[in-house]
Amino acid sequence: MGTSANNLQSFRPFHPGELVKEELECRGIKQKDFAKKFGLSYSALNEILNAKRPISTEFALFLEAALDINADLLVRMQTDYDLQMARKNDTLLEKLNRIKNIAAIF
Repeated sequence: MGTSANNLQSFRPFHPGELVKEELECRGIKQKDFAKKFGLSYSALNEILNAKRPISTEFALFLEAALDINADLLVRMQTDYDLQMARKNDTLLEKLNRIKNIAAIF
């Protein structure tokens, strides 16, 4: 069975925080300065930028207002990242395979 263009997965899941981190670096904005200017927790921002915390829809809208990065893009990236990470979870894959086997009986 071949791989179609619609089923391609990135080699490494790309968290939207990584995009925001690169954007801040390109603009010469320090994370601490950004957090302070907008009243954010530096540690929470840093966790998002280092892919340790998801970007919420509300935070995506905040980033759209602050940096003019499309919130829809960030939310879609987060969803794609979450799905890719779930597909790599062995425990979940075992459960899904059991469900598929049970469903095949019907």
